[in-house]
Amino acid sequence: MTRLRGWDRTLAAVRAALDHKAYDLVVLETAQVSSIADYFVICSGRSDTQVQAIAEAIEGALREHGERPLAVEGLPHAQWALIDYGDVVVHIFYVPVREFYDLERLWVRAPRVDLPEPFQSQARSQKTGTEGR
Repeated sequence: MTRLRGWDRTLAAVRAALDHKAYDLVVLETAQVSSIADYFVICSGRSDTQVQAIAEAIEGALREHGERPLAVEGLPHAQWALIDYGDVVVHIFYVPVREFYDLERLWVRAPRVDLPEPFQSQARSQKTGTEGR
């Protein structure tokens, strides 16, 4: 079991989220603008059930590498789940809640990360609704 570090932990979370059809996934590099984390992974689910499934998938995928979150918030109601791995914080929103909080606007100074392939194409297709076409 290999422990992951920053960027690899981020990519493992991205992979698990996209495999569970996370919608509108973005990664922000927050290291230069905050001491909270190096990366924010922000994505949406189309229902509270999907939000919960995405969060559980991310936890499971990272657990396979010996990673345990420092904190998990919001799972009982699954409108906004937060999983804190220290240097990586994952936010999973139910779509209307994400629009309300608009984290990307709050963290506008944090650059968006260009994901490597195949993640970039998968994230783009799941944002535009073209998956499987």
